[in-house]
Amino acid sequence: MILHLQRFVRTGRPFWDELQAQLDYLEENPGRRLNFDDALRFDYLVRRCSADLARAGNLAGEPQLRSHLESLVARAYAEVNEVRQQRRRWNVRQWFFGEFPATFRRHIRAFLLSLAITIAGAAFGAGAVIFDPPSKQALMPFEALKDSPAERVKREEIAGRDRLSGHKGQFSAQLMTHNIQVAVFTMALGISWGIGSIAVLFYNGVILGAVAADYVTAGFTPFLLGWLLPHGSVEIPAILVGGQAGFIIARAMIGDRTRRTRRQRFRDVSKDVVTLIGGTGIMLVWAGIIEAFFSQYHEPVIPYAVKIAFGVCELAALAAFLLIGKSAQPEARGEAWKSDDPEA
Repeated sequence: MILHLQRFVRTGRPFWDELQAQLDYLEENPGRRLNFDDALRFDYLVRRCSADLARAGNLAGEPQLRSHLESLVARAYAEVNEVRQQRRRWNVRQWFFGEFPATFRRHIRAFLLSLAITIAGAAFGAGAVIFDPPSKQALMPFEALKDSPAERVKREEIAGRDRLSGHKGQFSAQLMTHNIQVAVFTMALGISWGIGSIAVLFYNGVILGAVAADYVTAGFTPFLLGWLLPHGSVEIPAILVGGQAGFIIARAMIGDRTRRTRRQRFRDVSKDVVTLIGGTGIMLVWAGIIEAFFSQYHEPVIPYAVKIAFGVCELAALAAFLLIGKSAQPEARGEAWKSDDPEA
């Protein structure tokens, strides 16, 4: 029995509003699933609201309150038992421009770890080429990179416009396929508790640092930047995002301080991993197109300043997209998902 109606409403209203916010979010994002902690909170809110509805049943003079609670409980029942109908199909645009950058930000520390390992590898590769020049032959993965920078720059500039004539589409597809394989491989190696992902990222950094040091010390920095920036400003971050996904898997393998099983941890992160690797694939498709149809043309066909400016603009746009892009996560709804109630 409710003796103090105002106190009852004042005490219950925050929990009713929180449950309504969660239901609104789940209904607007039918493909989204709660993680373990949010599912526990949702269960608590449903049980509390159901108990309040049972107590409110004795209030003959409060039909609006009873109707509101009945609506919340009915909607919660539909969510728990998945009886609602799928109202709309998967929206690719919303996923890429909303869910992908939001997922990236939610796991930003894993990305920073991926970046730090690659930078460490780049420093090692650059140091090896500078202080031990013969090591270049062992570090460079392609024969074209083993030549002296002067010879390659001369050869590339002389080739001019016709070097990939009739083969740009095939070359672009090969680049996309190879880079996506590298990204997926880096992600999949997270299953080795992250050791494999670390090795791949470090090795990629070694190659990048060795190439950069080789061309910079030879005095061909403009060629290097004009060659790498147009596609590398997207390709390199994409590989780093693949490493980010790998470290998320590694975290699920290692575990945390909760009592969740490994299967539960993998289930909780699986959607985020798929989102990251899917976004990585789209980034690498763009990078492959740019590398085949733009990066391979050098002066006098395309001035290096134009190519460098294009790459810098790409990098700035990508950073803005990932770091301050549209959010598709619950936190965009304010504090409705949070509560200081000690019973939660």
